[in-house]
Amino acid sequence: MFRTIIDAFKIKEIRNKILITLLLLFVYRLGCWLPCIGFNTSAIFEGSSGFGFFDLMNMVSGDALYNCSVLALGVSPYITASIVIQLLTVAIPALEKLSKSGEDGRRKISFYTRIAALVLAIAQAIGIVVAYSDSIDPNLLGMPRWLVGAGVVLIMVAGAMFTVWLGERITDLGIGNGTSLLIFVGILSTAGTSVAAIIEQCTVDITYIWYLVLFIVAIIAIFALIVFVDGGERRVHVQYAKQIKGRRMYGGQSNYIPIRVNATGVMPIIFASALLTFPQLIISIFWPNVTWYSDWLGTNSWLYIVLTAVLILVFSFFYSKISFDPDDIAKRIQQQGGTIPGIRAGKLTSEYLGRISTRITFFGAIFLAIIALIPSLAFKAIGDYAGASVLINAFSATGLMIVVSVALELEKQLSAQMFVRNHKGFLS
Repeated sequence: MFRTIIDAFKIKEIRNKILITLLLLFVYRLGCWLPCIGFNTSAIFEGSSGFGFFDLMNMVSGDALYNCSVLALGVSPYITASIVIQLLTVAIPALEKLSKSGEDGRRKISFYTRIAALVLAIAQAIGIVVAYSDSIDPNLLGMPRWLVGAGVVLIMVAGAMFTVWLGERITDLGIGNGTSLLIFVGILSTAGTSVAAIIEQCTVDITYIWYLVLFIVAIIAIFALIVFVDGGERRVHVQYAKQIKGRRMYGGQSNYIPIRVNATGVMPIIFASALLTFPQLIISIFWPNVTWYSDWLGTNSWLYIVLTAVLILVFSFFYSKISFDPDDIAKRIQQQGGTIPGIRAGKLTSEYLGRISTRITFFGAIFLAIIALIPSLAFKAIGDYAGASVLINAFSATGLMIVVSVALELEKQLSAQMFVRNHKGFLS
């Protein structure tokens, strides 16, 4: 990957895109440290244990929520809105038709996603300010508490939509998916801050060094495993028959259908975590004294571990059905005169591809469940050891999956743009 980045800087057009991307990412990180005057969100994390909804938001935003910055909400509302719109696209025929109607349809879907993100940003900002109203500074410019709170909500919502705008500008003018890169930078920033804190504590307590070394080895091993599984795929051989059209012969070639082991990416983990931790968010906002949900379904409980594994399996198959349609692929193969050796075209081909997809998805879902449960199992093993808990939160399974996926996708896009640039005009 480093070789790809070095080669990319040698091409002026790609180098300019990389510099624009870095500039916009710098603006984002600057906004993550620009304080939102009048409110202190550090109270949200006081006495918290495990890895809950606020911890996930803080990790994705790069400590912006903990620092109570103007970009405290980060891309969390937009991510949630994207998931909701995807589910509605499957459930509502009108949205499904719109998503398949080309560029105009995708533009409308993107507009609906931004509207949903705005609504969710307003709801999250109001909920946080109302739940932690004691953190509002009533002496700010002599204004009443409710007016300061309204100003904080306005700033948070504006920051969330500005983050969405930055992500879209990176996608249009830079390299890679803008939203993914913002999450990528936020996770790396959170991890870097946590590691720096642990290194500082090593000077006080020498035992921290062993935990640091152990986690570095574990992280390298997990990274290698994620990269290995992410690149795994089952290739289904397809043979195309020869066709004579006029004086030319077409077809007679062989190809393959790649069925990826982890085609769903990190989405099942994000959705399962959000589904289990979102009720805890609602309870902590409106009923702060209620603790039964965190006791029974907190990230340290066995019930949470079991339900997370089950939900990851369910959503893995759900997203697999969305992204891979055996009936549609079998129909296209038949229309193009292709067959899978030993399998009759039509319904039998669809059933064959469906069986392969189910088996591959099951293996990928098991892998995601194991990776996702590493933080919770680690908490069970080490108890409340503060230093190790910080590292576990910094290098959560969701963070690891996102970092690896974004890095691999960025490398692929750089390679593709360099290939097009170097071979431009080859077929002209």
